[in-house]
Amino acid sequence: MSVYALKRVQRLPISLDQAWDFFSSPLNLREITPPYMDFKVTSDPEFLKKMYTGQIITYTVKPVLGIPLFWMTEIKHVADRQFFVDEQRVGPYRIWHHQHHFREIPGGVEMTDLVHYQIPFGPLGQLANWLFVRRQLEGIFSYRWNKLEDLFGKM
Repeated sequence: MSVYALKRVQRLPISLDQAWDFFSSPLNLREITPPYMDFKVTSDPEFLKKMYTGQIITYTVKPVLGIPLFWMTEIKHVADRQFFVDEQRVGPYRIWHHQHHFREIPGGVEMTDLVHYQIPFGPLGQLANWLFVRRQLEGIFSYRWNKLEDLFGKM
């Protein structure tokens, strides 16, 4: 079974603190996710105020044909203002490992997303990735890229 990778690097004219505050809050995910996905955080907001290792976050999302899907991730690693990693516990992927890295650069911050994912169902999953999953993920990250430039400006 294949494990796929998707990497995006974006530079924004904001401080490292601003970037960390925005991206470390799951409550901001809806704002940077395409509207057709109807992304909703369902976790108790009381436990989402500050990110921590071991944090469980639940969502509903409609990635295909408007069919709602439950998704649960765990924050596996956190290094304040440097990186965090979320992994799927329940959801559509066999493996979902998403690294978020942040570093100060002149005039702003550089953010790197690195996702490793595997689709279930063996050869059928590989076909699904080739037919639409990869394109959908790239579309989601392109939407996010544009939305972040709208929110914070371009470098």
